[in-house]
Amino acid sequence: MPTKAETSTEGLAPELKAKMALALDVDDLVEAVRLARQLSPWFGVAKIGLELYTAAGPDAVGAMIDSGFDVFLDLKLHDIPTTVRKAANVCGALGASYLTMHAHGGTDMLRAGVEGFHEGARNAGLTEPTAVAITVLTSDDDAPDHIVPNRLRLAVEAGCGGIVCSGINLKDAREMSPRTLRVVPGIRADGAERHDQPNPVSPSQALEAGADLLVIGRAVTLADDPAVAAKELFTDIG
Repeated sequence: MPTKAETSTEGLAPELKAKMALALDVDDLVEAVRLARQLSPWFGVAKIGLELYTAAGPDAVGAMIDSGFDVFLDLKLHDIPTTVRKAANVCGALGASYLTMHAHGGTDMLRAGVEGFHEGARNAGLTEPTAVAITVLTSDDDAPDHIVPNRLRLAVEAGCGGIVCSGINLKDAREMSPRTLRVVPGIRADGAERHDQPNPVSPSQALEAGADLLVIGRAVTLADDPAVAAKELFTDIG
């Protein structure tokens, strides 16, 4: 039976939902599907990270696609180029729209991942997905200032379509590579619990600064009522 959130007329407009990725950081696929469906009025993308993928594997990707979401597969690939290419090929064939790799792995590794990801999707008859390079983990607030620009250059040289960066790096990223998709995690309401995110930004702040995709997890998934938390989080952009 549909949840109240699924049947409600509340939620974001489709063009805004497409910019919101729900981080399903749980270890149970049934719970992940329940959360995703409950929050579907506000999110168009489901982020599957290491926890859920380790628990449910490719079934998690299929379940989210069947539920109407684009899939952001956040596996943070980082290995030799051949291994990354082969793993990314599988991810493309599964139907993931986005796949993360660590930019720290270098241009050759990133390029191999991009090629494998695109090839997997193409061979499966799917639209071209977006490979995303992680510049610096948002929990790392000690990274030197030059790291993000350097890793953005690596990502662009390798053909990555997007990067993950903190909200404080959005201005520089937009100026350096305006066509690169900018993914921003650590989204919180003003004054909310930061958890392990040292530089959180609100949805409106991130969008105004040039973010293209916002990753939102604990700010809503840990709430007593996730649907209410999502509605309050997006009050100023709905």
